[in-house]
Amino acid sequence: MRSNAREAAFKIIFSELFQDNAEQSFKTRIFKGENLNDEDVSFAESLVSLVEDHREELSNLLTEKIDRFAEDRIYKADKAIMLLGLAEIKYCNDVPPLVSITEAATLARKYSTENSANFVSGVLGGFINDIA
Repeated sequence: MRSNAREAAFKIIFSELFQDNAEQSFKTRIFKGENLNDEDVSFAESLVSLVEDHREELSNLLTEKIDRFAEDRIYKADKAIMLLGLAEIKYCNDVPPLVSITEAATLARKYSTENSANFVSGVLGGFINDIA
């Protein structure tokens, strides 16, 4: 299920905010913990790769969009979720942007503060017209 794949990708991206390039054994444990099938693992790995390959660009886009917040004031979980969502909006043509935003908000509800879902949705929603 793609929702579980996104959750696994989020966990890896979140960990990489603290230490670059998660080891494959860590990724494998995350994938097994989410009970991902081969197709879902492939999707999760592609999301992680997109964020890794475009990290600087995605971070710069987020910084521009969130001009009233210093980057170091944004919760790391929110940042990881927004990097994931923005990569999906920008580079995954087979996923409607609204699905990416909804999935990101769901992750924010689960892993961050009660206000994070609205914050994440608002920031990512601001990219739909810019990118589409």
